[in-house]
Amino acid sequence: MTGDTSTWQQYINRGLAELDIPSVPAMLYEPIRYMLTLGGKRIRPLLTLMAADLFSIPDIRQAVPAALAVELFHNFSLVHDDIMDQAPLRRGKQTVHEKWNANVAILSGDNLLIMAYQQLAKCPADKLPAILETFNTVATQVCEGQQLDMDFEASSTVSIADYLHMIQLKTSVLLGGALKIGAILGNASEPDAEHIYDFGVNVGIAFQLQDDLLDVYGDPEQFGKQRGGDILANKKTYLLLSALDAADVETRSILHKWMETHDQPEKKINEITAAYNDLGIRQTTESAKQSYATQAYTALDKISCGKNRKIPLQTMAQYLLDRST
Repeated sequence: MTGDTSTWQQYINRGLAELDIPSVPAMLYEPIRYMLTLGGKRIRPLLTLMAADLFSIPDIRQAVPAALAVELFHNFSLVHDDIMDQAPLRRGKQTVHEKWNANVAILSGDNLLIMAYQQLAKCPADKLPAILETFNTVATQVCEGQQLDMDFEASSTVSIADYLHMIQLKTSVLLGGALKIGAILGNASEPDAEHIYDFGVNVGIAFQLQDDLLDVYGDPEQFGKQRGGDILANKKTYLLLSALDAADVETRSILHKWMETHDQPEKKINEITAAYNDLGIRQTTESAKQSYATQAYTALDKISCGKNRKIPLQTMAQYLLDRST
């Protein structure tokens, strides 16, 4: 790669800071400013720029609006997901619906999505049809994944395969789509655009499995989310589904008992975590994560450019999969 990722991060941060966000009505726009100043790693927009550079876009700044669109869409989805999940924290701070209320969060989230399309409209006209097709497909799939996630909360028949399909839609396709959009802007061939998309999707699945692990085993101060939030919400995570599969009748009964308990949150988290430990679920999940990481690197190897140019993406993937935040 020819560029400097720290400079690209500056492009992204500056672009977000320079967005024309009105001041009135304040209850619509203040939450948007708040959400965008919470920080975050800005991984998805950076992936867009990294892919554009991998395929030798003449000027990386041509890809910045698309990168901003990806980040705005991601924040839109987070605002709405937090309402549905009743999450109190995002990036260590109050979620928008907690700081204001659900109605404010819904409308501000909607406007973040509109702002994403405003940025896409700035992309080169000859690339826009392919970019919009990718973006719209990804956006639809993210919504499908979120609906499946909510459906699973009330279902007793969710399989591990169902869960992996759901997280591919809800989480992974956005990483793949961010990379594919950058590849389109960099004039990648169709096969290479698909390979980098596959790389992103498999990294995304492994990323979500790491997220599942951090929910249970991460440090809330570092992770920025409530410990055991998935357990309290009875989320059908890879850990829970693997535990239900591996447990004997007695342990499965204990897990179901705690899943039906809502008045002892700390004890619920501790008891279910203890069951995971007894069943070796942390190791099972780590193994699955590594399998998807391997598939991601296989897809990256298929891209028709020099190995040295792919090193930054390999490094980024490793960072995502080893993270503690």
